[in-house]
Amino acid sequence: MKLPEGAADPATAPPGGREPVNPADFRRPGFLARAEVGLSRVPPGPGVPLANPRGDHDLDPGGVATAPAAPHRDAAVLVPVIERPDGMSVLLTRRAAHLRDHSGQIAFPGGKVDPGDVSPIDTALREAREEIGLTGDSVRPLGYLDPYLSATGFLVVPVVGLVADDAILALNRDEVDLAFEVPLQFLMDPARHLVRSRAWQGRTRYFYAIPHGEHLIWGVTAGIVHNLYERLYA
Repeated sequence: MKLPEGAADPATAPPGGREPVNPADFRRPGFLARAEVGLSRVPPGPGVPLANPRGDHDLDPGGVATAPAAPHRDAAVLVPVIERPDGMSVLLTRRAAHLRDHSGQIAFPGGKVDPGDVSPIDTALREAREEIGLTGDSVRPLGYLDPYLSATGFLVVPVVGLVADDAILALNRDEVDLAFEVPLQFLMDPARHLVRSRAWQGRTRYFYAIPHGEHLIWGVTAGIVHNLYERLYA
């Protein structure tokens, strides 16, 4: 599947050159205008912009942490944004408690790239259909964020998509046990993007964390949210 044509640079448009943020920027026209400027139109990879992934290792204040060594496991996630009466919101899931990787964590729909996937969009849409029953005709892909390299060696490509406001979800309980929405304006407040740390595999790991009610959005998911802020609202 290809991204729609746009007036922005077909590769990427770095942040900057936008008007200061105001409440209208979190409604559909303002969000789409910022997405047109800030998102990449081609997937990151060798020979194209955004080839160098972000990761929790970037947050180490001492500069000691290093990125997980290659080869990395390719993955993609869908960052689903939905228009609501009060403004745009972001759809998130909670992974089932019995899963081997990242169980119980807040996540975007996504997973490993399959051999038949032509692009990260294919992976993101397939995983969203398998995990939460979100069909491809309910999603308009808008572009890509920077790839994010997880501490476990997954190279995750985030695909931002506009989801129809009447889309119906059907959760696959084998993979996720909850889907919920968070207002985009809440997530795009950089003061909420905390940096926390914990001991992990004999060292201190630093990561973004965004508390929201009973949920804690952290790790890769919070890192992707922060990158969405950097590219669209910083």
